[in-house]
Amino acid sequence: MTVLTLNEEHTGIVIVDVQTKLMAVMRQRERVIDNIIKLLRLSKIFTLPVILTEQYPKMLGSTVKEIKENLLSYDPIQKMVFDCCQVEYFKNCLESAGLTTIILAGVEAHICVFQTCVSLLERGFNVHVPQDAVDSRTEENWRVGLDLMKKAGAVITSTETIIFQILKIAGTKEFKEILKIIK
Repeated sequence: MTVLTLNEEHTGIVIVDVQTKLMAVMRQRERVIDNIIKLLRLSKIFTLPVILTEQYPKMLGSTVKEIKENLLSYDPIQKMVFDCCQVEYFKNCLESAGLTTIILAGVEAHICVFQTCVSLLERGFNVHVPQDAVDSRTEENWRVGLDLMKKAGAVITSTETIIFQILKIAGTKEFKEILKIIK
């Protein structure tokens, strides 16, 4: 059963393949990077674990500089498969972090993000996909990816919705930090 609400407990962020050569051909490069950075800042405020993947970095390059600069540490899980859940180390990271809910961002929405989303759902995770933090080379493929993930049981949402669901209350120290993020 899909859980629509989010809280900081047992929630982590998975960022899929936001690499130099891939991002160079994305339609909404700046929007996706900006929203992933917002999610990374949220992760710092609420101490949410972040798992980063890279698809065949020898060919597609490393994670874009803007994302690297906003990570607490740069330790990507390198992969050749499209579905991150096919990588043993990725599954171990999920398990060791004790996650039940995943915020899933990155590229491409209809390939690696979609396949990873379905595998996470099949493994019992709640998956929230901010539509403004995923992309594909074409709008049609982006829409197909979002539609398939929704049909599979993921919550298709937005970065700002996620931020305020985790935040829950105004007037706190965290709220003041969040205001800096969403400006």
